[in-house]
Amino acid sequence: MEIIYSSKPLLAVMTSVFVIPILLSCRNSNIRETWTFIAGFIKLLIIVSMLPVVLAGKQPAITIYEVLPGLALQFRVDAFGLLFAIVASFLWIITSAYSIGYMRGLKEHSQTRYFCFFALSLSATIGVAFSGNLLTMYLFYEMLSFSTYPLVTHHQDREARSSGRMYLVYILGPSIGFVLPAMLISYHMSGTLEFAVQGFLPDQGNYTGLLVLLLLFIFGFAKAGIMPFHSWLPAAMVAPTPVSALLHAVAVVKVGVFCVARVMTGVFGTKLLASFELNTVICWIASITVITSSLIALSQDGLKRRLAFSTIGQLSYIVLGIALLSRSGMEGGMLHIAMHAFGKITLFFCAGAIFVATGVKNISEMKGIGKRMPITMAAFFIGSLSVIGLPPCGGFISKWLLLMGTVQAGQYVMLAVLLTSSLLSGAYFLPIVYNAFFCKPGNNTFQGGIQEAPAWCVVPLSVTAMFSILLFFYPQPFLQLSRVAVDSFLGGP
Repeated sequence: MEIIYSSKPLLAVMTSVFVIPILLSCRNSNIRETWTFIAGFIKLLIIVSMLPVVLAGKQPAITIYEVLPGLALQFRVDAFGLLFAIVASFLWIITSAYSIGYMRGLKEHSQTRYFCFFALSLSATIGVAFSGNLLTMYLFYEMLSFSTYPLVTHHQDREARSSGRMYLVYILGPSIGFVLPAMLISYHMSGTLEFAVQGFLPDQGNYTGLLVLLLLFIFGFAKAGIMPFHSWLPAAMVAPTPVSALLHAVAVVKVGVFCVARVMTGVFGTKLLASFELNTVICWIASITVITSSLIALSQDGLKRRLAFSTIGQLSYIVLGIALLSRSGMEGGMLHIAMHAFGKITLFFCAGAIFVATGVKNISEMKGIGKRMPITMAAFFIGSLSVIGLPPCGGFISKWLLLMGTVQAGQYVMLAVLLTSSLLSGAYFLPIVYNAFFCKPGNNTFQGGIQEAPAWCVVPLSVTAMFSILLFFYPQPFLQLSRVAVDSFLGGP
């Protein structure tokens, strides 16, 4: 891979920071949200403009400041980081539109503060995606923790403050207590923290020491939702639905699994993991999380809580796929970042639209809701199919690659885990759709004809649902980027 100097990674990170002073100065909400869209489109255009360069085998990079030899604040764009950045920046635009309908529909307070911290959170997310080394990734990881806290506690009531404290404890505690020591150990062992194609740790050491170091990283990046460091995610559902949708179904949680994947590939490297069979340990940890979270999701009556536990399991799909170290498994894991994002954000959008239109939060109260909100519930059905992994939705492609990856790796227990999890996903999603369309309403809430949420809510969820289908027929550029990344990590096609 050829590294070329470019300021684009820095501009992509800073675009949403530059717009914050403008948002704070806007007295008119329409002007404020117009600037949000302008920043979102500029960020997306900058990121997409790097796509031909990265697919050509080059990596745009820029060093901001060298702290110590081998230790600098640095951005470098590779195929894996670009895949994540395109997903996050595109869905920021869609979520900004949805936020207008949701926040105005409920007449939420402090909407300017909300949009400002939303922008800051996206800056941190792209900073993680484009980090050239472990130090830069860690700094932006923590920046994301602090910038999302005001969003989680937006309602400022007792429940929000309690959930916010849990959020910070679970997110900051492991990152400071586990990741920081692991970074110091890694720097002591190698003299650098810069990501390498086959990792930067020396190909030596004992199994126990390397396993402990790996576990410090895996559990330290608690945003990945790997059990037992997962409780923050259901608690964070107290936030407004747009926050739950983008940050806790796409950006924050995907930052967690992205960091875990980056450690496996850029710090340890696939050869070191395979030689000590450390990847098998990760597979088992991820599998336990997949099955346990799916079983818990079955018992949840709150729609957002069911979606939260579903997310925990789907995140471990990504970790499991990359830990398989097989070509199809790694491609499927990386591709699932995009496919799950579009499917799950659709489901969260639907949950928010239902709440805005009816005030209903619990699944048991949604019988017959499809007669009143047919567009919303049709989109919910599409999002469900994508997350379950059924055609004609993009989630089928990533799930199929994951299944093929388990066969390539000879991990047939993991194959059974993925199939069982898919059945459980169908068990906790499809009855919601059936009850919505084919059961009589349990009360008078859903009488009186079609009454959807505001258009600013319905249009975004329709768009993400359509993209979930479109990605089944045309999964590019995400599939191509995942293949380029895997070729790099495994040492060639």
